[in-house]
This record gives sequence, C-alpha cells and structure tokens, in this order.
Amino acid sequence: MIERRVAVIGYDAAELLDIACVTTTLENANLQGAAPAYRVRLATPGGNPVVCGTGLTLQAQEALERVIGPLDTLVVSGGIGHEAAAGDRSILGHVRRLARESRRVASVCTGAAVLAAAGLLDGRRATTHWRSAKVLADRHPEVSVDPAPIFVRDGNTYTAAGVTSALDLTLALVEEDHGAELARRVARALVTYLQRPGNQAQMSMFTASPSPENGLVRKVVEYVTGHLDADLTTGTLARGAGVSERHLTRLFLEHLGQAPGRFVRQARTEAAAHLLTSTSLPMTGVALRCGFGTAEALRQAFVGRYGVAPSRYRSTATSATRS
Repeated sequence: MIERRVAVIGYDAAELLDIACVTTTLENANLQGAAPAYRVRLATPGGNPVVCGTGLTLQAQEALERVIGPLDTLVVSGGIGHEAAAGDRSILGHVRRLARESRRVASVCTGAAVLAAAGLLDGRRATTHWRSAKVLADRHPEVSVDPAPIFVRDGNTYTAAGVTSALDLTLALVEEDHGAELARRVARALVTYLQRPGNQAQMSMFTASPSPENGLVRKVVEYVTGHLDADLTTGTLARGAGVSERHLTRLFLEHLGQAPGRFVRQARTEAAAHLLTSTSLPMTGVALRCGFGTAEALRQAFVGRYGVAPSRYRSTATSATRS
C-alpha cells in the first residue's frame, strides 16, 4: 500500500473539533514518519463548503459522491447537524457504499447516529456523546449503545464519544497502524496524553450534577461522595434519608438511571482511579480510603468498570504523563 486513504465526511453544522482532531492527528503522524502515510480528505455533499456548528466555514477537498474506494478508513463526524445528515438518504447511501470499500469505519460523537441510520451499527456495541446516548438507543434498539466509554471498537467499526474523544480514537488508530512509539511521538507533538483508555468513562459523577429537582437524591449523592469509606449500603442510606429502601431505589433509578448500590460502587471506583493517578498510596491504602476494604475488592470493581487492573491503570497513566 503506497498510502492509507482516509475520507472524513462532513456536512452542514458538523462539529469542527470532530473533524480537526482526526485530520490534525493523522497529518501529524505523517510528519512523525508514518509509512505508509495517511492521505486525508474532507468529503462533503456535492463537494460544497460546510458551515460548522461554530459558524466557521470549511472548504471540502472532495465531493462525497465522487469518493471511490478502496479506503483505509472512513470517518463520519458528528455535530448539531447530525440529525439532518442521518435523515439524508443520499448521505446514507454513500456512507453505506464507502463502508463496503473501507478497511475500517469510524464515527465521532453524534456521527454514530449516521452510522446507525445507515444500518452499519446493527448488532454492534457502540458509543456516542453521553447526552445523545439515550436517543440513539431508543431510535436504534438493534444497536447496543454504551454511553460510558470514550471509544468502542467492535470488529472493524469504531465509535467515539464526544468531541475531543476523536483525538483519543485517532491516536489509538495510529498506534494500531504504526506502533506505540510513533503514536507517542504524535501525542507529544500535540501536547496531549498518549491516549486515554477507550473504556475510561466519558463523564465522572464528580463533574455531572444529579437531577436538581430532587433534593433527596442530591442529598444522598453528596453524602456518598463525601463519605466513601463509610457504611453505604442501601439500607443505611435509606435510613439516613428517612425513606424505605424501595423508595430510595425508585428515586435513584428515576433520577440517576441506576440503583443506589451501583452508584456507590461507581463512585468508589472513580475515586480510586483518581487516587491511583494523583497519589502514591499503596493499593491497600487506596482501597481503604475508597471504601473497598481490601485490595482484592478494589481490583474486582476496577476490572469490572475499566477492564484493566488498578496496577495496570496506574502504570499506564503514569507513563502517559511522563511521555
């Protein structure tokens, strides 16, 4: 292969960062010596300029209708214009056509809606921006939508979460194509981490606010996040809130989409992830501070949420920070 042909599909009201994170990363990989090099082109309907969601205009390099395979990678961007794009039969037809002629297919953010509308995510696990995950799941029950990860790979299909997760995904593609050392050089040139693990959560509960209209849920959440090493069984939390376990569970499911026990486990695991990357506490110390009791209990919870052991998570994060 002389070059790796990459087509990035844009449309009116696409997100500029969805496009730029992909194109800039791949072009930088070329500067760092990627061989074969990437030949990246922005393709739009009719080859027309597109006005991004930010109001800036991008000039297309190719008309979507005239792009032909074989392609190494097809990337569909997201943005506030994704609904119109997902409802455009012409765009969907060309996405299907090019997907058949591509080694791998990817979407960024709400670009997953376009892939789903084209039938390319049927029977697959996928992610999208956390704000759009429920809509995608409701409209396409044949797709297994996971709102948590930064990006997901299912076979030769990749879906990334919101906006800058395109950078994480593209670095992962570069590493897949050219190895970790070149990806590390690209990351350093872009002044970013090598890449966040794909299964790292898009949002932390410590930055996401619970439903403000329910004071009881908010009060319990504040207690949980401030007392992770305390007794946080559902019964204890319910007694502290002055309600039954059943009522508390119903409120959590309604306002947070998960039962109290699962919320506590998630809160403890996320806190552990923070301590692992920001302190030198031993595993036992991290486990005790976050309410797990033992290092083994921490390990089980961590593997269940992030797919890696806490020791591996710490070493990876530390290496990325020093690179």
